[in-house]
Amino acid sequence: MAHGRLIVFEGGEGAGKSTQLARLASRLTAAGVRVARFREPGGTPLGDEIRRLLLDPAGQMSPRAEALLFMASRAELVERELRPALESGMCVLLDRFFLSTYAYQMGGRGLPDADVRAANGVATHGLVPDVTVLLTVAPGDGLQRAAKRGAADRMENSGDEFHARVAASFARFASPDWQAAHPECGPIHAVDGSADEAGVAAQVLDVVCRHCAELRSALQVTA
Repeated sequence: MAHGRLIVFEGGEGAGKSTQLARLASRLTAAGVRVARFREPGGTPLGDEIRRLLLDPAGQMSPRAEALLFMASRAELVERELRPALESGMCVLLDRFFLSTYAYQMGGRGLPDADVRAANGVATHGLVPDVTVLLTVAPGDGLQRAAKRGAADRMENSGDEFHARVAASFARFASPDWQAAHPECGPIHAVDGSADEAGVAAQVLDVVCRHCAELRSALQVTA
């Protein structure tokens, strides 16, 4: 690829983002595609420290401070890792990006849309995903999955009402009207994350191949 692809995995807690990202990464790598994997927040020394602060279950912070910390981690990741990887022709797989900020800080915390979108524009500097795979599960089911990983982090501990607002936000993001009004997000495709792992992986592959013809060719997937 002359220029790489940015494929983002989004969804609420326990939606299966990390699992499906890993499956796609393995499939692409086996096909000879150069892959770089990152997660938000994190991916740089600064981002990893911000991640520790944001997810610390004992930590407390205001919604605005929370949003700006996510933005700071994102700005560093975009500058230090994402753009260089894309410019070198790599396929970048990213576990969360700014759609999560729109869901968690705008939808969940109630911060003003215009303020968050403006700050995010600074953080991303115009970087738009080639496609976002939005994995959907009921909030209660997702939190039960997440609980199996270990102790809940600060975001997971935000309460049922908060996670219901986040889920409702993600559901809106899948609509064509919402996407038309938010071109900075690129194409978003919802995939039912409650299905079996292999079935979800097949849907993810279909979404990716529809948007990235060169990956479809490398994977030898027929249109």
